[in-house]
Amino acid sequence: MTYRTDFPIFRTHPDLVYLDSAATSQKPHVVLERVRRFYESENAPIHRGLYPLSVSASEAYEHVREQAAQFIGTADASEIVFTHGATEGLNLLAHGMTTLLKPGDEIILSALEHHANLVPWQQIPDLALKFAPLNAQGEIDLEALRGLVSDKTKIVSLSLCSNVLGTTLDGSQVKKMLHEQGSDAYVIFDAAQAAPHFPISVTALGCDFLVFSGHKTYGPSGTGILWGRPPLLELLPPYQTGGDMIKTVTREHTTWNDIPWKFEAGTPNVEGIVGLGAALEYMQDIGLEVIQGHTEKLTRYALEAIQSVQQVQILGNPDPKSGIISFTLEGIHPHDVAETLGEQNVCIRAGQHCAAPLHDTLGITASNRISIGLYTTEADIDACIAALHKTLQLFHHV
Repeated sequence: MTYRTDFPIFRTHPDLVYLDSAATSQKPHVVLERVRRFYESENAPIHRGLYPLSVSASEAYEHVREQAAQFIGTADASEIVFTHGATEGLNLLAHGMTTLLKPGDEIILSALEHHANLVPWQQIPDLALKFAPLNAQGEIDLEALRGLVSDKTKIVSLSLCSNVLGTTLDGSQVKKMLHEQGSDAYVIFDAAQAAPHFPISVTALGCDFLVFSGHKTYGPSGTGILWGRPPLLELLPPYQTGGDMIKTVTREHTTWNDIPWKFEAGTPNVEGIVGLGAALEYMQDIGLEVIQGHTEKLTRYALEAIQSVQQVQILGNPDPKSGIISFTLEGIHPHDVAETLGEQNVCIRAGQHCAAPLHDTLGITASNRISIGLYTTEADIDACIAALHKTLQLFHHV
């Protein structure tokens, strides 16, 4: 089954082959309609007005916390903090968790992390960074990670799905492994690439914090979710200060609002958040297991098809449920590949995909990536493969 007709962009561009969903997803009509309806009939400041329109807007905004909580398998909406995306969520944590750290403490990342789960931690003075290596399949090596744990390990922050290799992590094993090592380190998961494709349960994962982006889960840009355990959210200071995240203000002193609102300073992206709620509802109406099945089917089809292309080298061993396949074509720069495909109306990614250290580890300067969404069809994959064959011909490699 294809869900392509749910996405208006394909009516505007009927010949579009969009295989860059890991960068940003297209938006279904229910999301566009929800944002339009908010502006036409509900737009008002939230949490401030006592008149019915403001109360209605506030209720719509807060309802999305309940939807997001259900989406990741928790019952407590107060555990949901709205952000501008996974990047802001990770920056919020890196900023706030400095209060829980002391010089010489260690954080364990992995060799495949997105810059958003590396650069914020680099900014913390006197924090030692350790990197779990990858196994031969391109997966985070949990046994090697076990060997990195020490009594100074305070944070383990990992991606549930690589945005380059398409490999996935059994996150439920991380906390278990730490307990076996006698470590009470905090566990953070970056679910930006996982959330669009397969079910996530923070209860099953056993983590302390989790982030994901709205724009990759068929919602508006500039939206995201940070989930955290309430006692830990209580400990963290706010990331930004200003209006709405305060309880009292005098000339000399300010007290913070309750969680989650103490982390949401200023006028929020209300229309974006209600659009995100529509996106999460859309995915749940389809069924997250159904979405996973669609992704796996198309990824397997793409993996088999791309292996027919001469001189292609697939990076790692992609998990079909990731919807991600990265590759190189021998003798042709990835930017040339992507530009040539773009001229044939096929949209793929080229570059380092915000994972420069991983590309350094792989010994390559860049790669190409195709990534699958709900709207992807076998015909899209066929068009991409045909375009790759034509690219090889244009560059005289066949």
